[in-house]
Amino acid sequence: MLASFKTTLRSKGIGNVVTENDSSKLLSILASQRFCAVAIDLMMPKLSGEELIPQIVTQHPNIPILVISGLNQVKSAVNCMRLGAFDFIVKTEERDTLIAAVRHAIEMFELRQENSSLRERFFKKELDHPEYFENIVTQNKEMHSIFQYIEAIAETSRPVLITGESGVGKELVARAVHNSSGRTGEFVALNIAGLDDNIVADTLFGHTKGAYTGATKPRMGLVEKAKNGTLFLDEIGDLSLASQTKLLRLLQEHEYLPLGSDMAKRSSARIVAATHQNLNELQESSQFRRDLFYRLRGHLLHIPPLRDRKEDLPQLISHFVHEAEINLGKMVTSNPTELADYLSQYTFPGNIRELKNLILDCSGTCVDGLLSTTHVQRLLTHSYDYQPESAKAQQPEAPVTFGSTLPSLKEIRAALINEALIRANNNQSGAAQLIGVTRQAISKYLRE
Repeated sequence: MLASFKTTLRSKGIGNVVTENDSSKLLSILASQRFCAVAIDLMMPKLSGEELIPQIVTQHPNIPILVISGLNQVKSAVNCMRLGAFDFIVKTEERDTLIAAVRHAIEMFELRQENSSLRERFFKKELDHPEYFENIVTQNKEMHSIFQYIEAIAETSRPVLITGESGVGKELVARAVHNSSGRTGEFVALNIAGLDDNIVADTLFGHTKGAYTGATKPRMGLVEKAKNGTLFLDEIGDLSLASQTKLLRLLQEHEYLPLGSDMAKRSSARIVAATHQNLNELQESSQFRRDLFYRLRGHLLHIPPLRDRKEDLPQLISHFVHEAEINLGKMVTSNPTELADYLSQYTFPGNIRELKNLILDCSGTCVDGLLSTTHVQRLLTHSYDYQPESAKAQQPEAPVTFGSTLPSLKEIRAALINEALIRANNNQSGAAQLIGVTRQAISKYLRE
């Protein structure tokens, strides 16, 4: 019975299964290492299940207890639950029921651990491992709270969904999640934007030899490459419904099918996804599956835009000037505080990525090596169509006027999109937000 139970759990990707026939040894085993759940028989020699439950609850309150019985005894089940058991399972039930109960217990253990960790960190100001976040340049309090939350959920296997505008640094946050997790595998990233279903499936799940014309040898997918690590899926909102179904199976069953194979492979990768899109709106328009959304948002991290993190400007400017010096091989002198005061009036629709490009552009074109406000202002005005917010407020927008012949809807659409792109410094995501459409709509227009 125990050997069969162990084999069944391992075949479904549940590892580190320890079995013991002597119930009197259970408590010492639980104290020897970290366990996510414990399953005990109701009727055992030496110590019965009902005798063990209170002791386990007292010594290991976060470990869910599954009680297994050969008889469907309502009275015993009620008493076990009253004593603190998590679930009561009858041996005659299907194996799938048992597997589901164990997985549910493990999820409950992770939730309890997360809640305990969050309660502890709520009163702490310092991070345990600030080195995991050193690549994210910030002094913002909201960002610091996000770092604390990441440390609290670090060791769980539940998926993480990162949202925020383009350019805010979602991949850097995803890497921090991975670094904090202690996972031994790699951090593997895939940007889904622009990929069709076949490429997504082949890239993620790999293929066998002969799976399709040209598949002359088997290929390892990124899911397998991320074994015991983290699989980061950027622009998850661009995933088609067909590919969403395959990803849902990976999240639910922790298994997948390589192209050309009918043998499922197990996955131990943690999924971290990111998007700049509003997934709630995509669900309402039937472009994104609700069940996949709720699977992905095991933990939700929203990264604020740069316009809400203006206190980070001096530090970011200094950081990017240093990067420019390394890349350009020359000294660049600047006053980050003075530049930050000037740039604080700019909304940065492209966020930190846009700021980085601006500083690199300015550093490359300042002949005397002095990165001044005048130089930045000149580049912003000519290349970024920039006007300070204060100036814009003083200049009311001119009304749209038409000649004797009205333009066609196609011409109006073209003019609107072109103007949005100009105002957003050719940032498609920023332009899409300005006129209330998706980034895919802008991309489709530009391809026409």
